[in-house]
Amino acid sequence: MKSFLKIFTIAFICFTLLFAGVVLAIFKMPHKLENQVNPEPDPIPSVPKDEETKKAEKTELQKLVEKSDRINVLLMGLEGTRTDTLILASFDPKSKNVDLISIPRDTYYKIKGYDAADQKKINAIYGHKKSSGGGPQGVMQAVANILKVPVHHYVTMSYKGVENIVDSLGGVKVTIPFDMNYDDPYHKPPLHIHLKKGTRVLNGKQAIQFLRFRQNNDKSHSDGDIGRIKRQRQFITAAAKKALSFKLPVVARTAFQFVKTSMELDDIVYYAKNAIGMSMDNISTYTLPGKPKGISYYFYDPAQTEKLMIEIYKKGSEED
Repeated sequence: MKSFLKIFTIAFICFTLLFAGVVLAIFKMPHKLENQVNPEPDPIPSVPKDEETKKAEKTELQKLVEKSDRINVLLMGLEGTRTDTLILASFDPKSKNVDLISIPRDTYYKIKGYDAADQKKINAIYGHKKSSGGGPQGVMQAVANILKVPVHHYVTMSYKGVENIVDSLGGVKVTIPFDMNYDDPYHKPPLHIHLKKGTRVLNGKQAIQFLRFRQNNDKSHSDGDIGRIKRQRQFITAAAKKALSFKLPVVARTAFQFVKTSMELDDIVYYAKNAIGMSMDNISTYTLPGKPKGISYYFYDPAQTEKLMIEIYKKGSEED
């Protein structure tokens, strides 16, 4: 049980430092999953009776999910009523693997009744009416439908939380690949990103700029969500290593002020203390397979996504 909690806490720290907070540590009692959301079945056209048996056959992924003890937590970084960062953290208690799957904020996802262009992105679902498939449960359902796996819990955090967490660490050292200069005076509050190329220690405010950057004012380095996810990975690795080395309890206490979770602060701090000195070798990161089209949407690839999830779920089963 101790190693189980330690792995959970490592994943917790990872997302704490990347827009969300108490990751898998919320599973003090992992068998109690009252808020679980399962993928909705695909619509199946009517078929002749002699094909009913074939229709009822389960997919390879469905079989793996049924046999697995994996616990999946959706981590949401909030910007107002939208999710600016989405990561599914999946923990396998048998193999001790933690898999973090980043879902681009511009991923196309249509909910009935929301037809405006900006409403057909997964990052808009959180702000939709709960009665119309929005809110945190709506985002959980969308992710479950895309990945074809259950989502058991969610955790949310705002940018303010990330800023405070980074400052509690004394900053985070990253390599900025190019000069970053972006201004949006119409954003609420106004967004200004100005960072010089090079390796440097970023404070909380600077870290937010680094993590939010998508393009320069002159449209250079406009790599959108995919480039941003790469930078997030660099940041999360550097920040988590620093946190795990000596300041986990401090980070946990800071994070708890800015997250929505069912856990008590004392439990989080306890798990954080138990994780000090652990490595991150069991953590793998992925991006939802797909391609951006035009300037607005990211379209995920259902076949490649299912292949990825099968690969992830097979990790534990192959070691049984």
